[in-house]
Amino acid sequence: MHKGRMVFAATLATIGLGLSACGGDEEGTAAQDSPPSSVSTTSESESGSDSESTSADSGDDSGDDGGAPVDGDVTAPGTELGVGEQAILPFEYTSEKKGTIAVTVTAIEKGTEADMAAFGEKAKGMTPYFIKMKVENVGGTDMSYASLTLSGVLEGGGGTGVVLIGDIPGKCDNETAPKEFATKGASYETCSLSATTGPPITAAEFDEGDEYSDSPVVWTS
Repeated sequence: MHKGRMVFAATLATIGLGLSACGGDEEGTAAQDSPPSSVSTTSESESGSDSESTSADSGDDSGDDGGAPVDGDVTAPGTELGVGEQAILPFEYTSEKKGTIAVTVTAIEKGTEADMAAFGEKAKGMTPYFIKMKVENVGGTDMSYASLTLSGVLEGGGGTGVVLIGDIPGKCDNETAPKEFATKGASYETCSLSATTGPPITAAEFDEGDEYSDSPVVWTS
């Protein structure tokens, strides 16, 4: 997990907060005054793990099982999946909104620097990536209005050093779970926005909770 994240807000952009699954404290300075959307720069050096912090800590604790588990078993920390594969994950949004979800990353799409205009000067030189996913309620507990965010992972396994709060309407809308996301089998689609100033983002990770913070589940495109 990457620590030391600085958040600087954008002047425009939509409200699509929901950093619940963004693994890691957003330490550092919440810069700029606009709450709606924000870019976050993380200091990668502060993460203490081999395979990087917020990134592909694909330490594959799951042995050679690279696919999603069957019969509702929870996917082991460190599991590596491909885009289109499903992971079954424990998820706690609040003490009341928690349960088991199935997450399928359906695409990791590259945007353009122009897409970042709403985030202002701080986002200059950043290329956005849109991590699209389907989320299903597996446990049947009430998780209506909960929000899930996955982190981008750079080619080679590094963390991006950037955290974005907000979305890009029409291209990457960070949707919260609908009211109906309170029963087993309910599902919705959402998108996590990530960005890089260096190598491309080729994977996404779930690093929420103690078990997954140092050994995330990773989807690679």
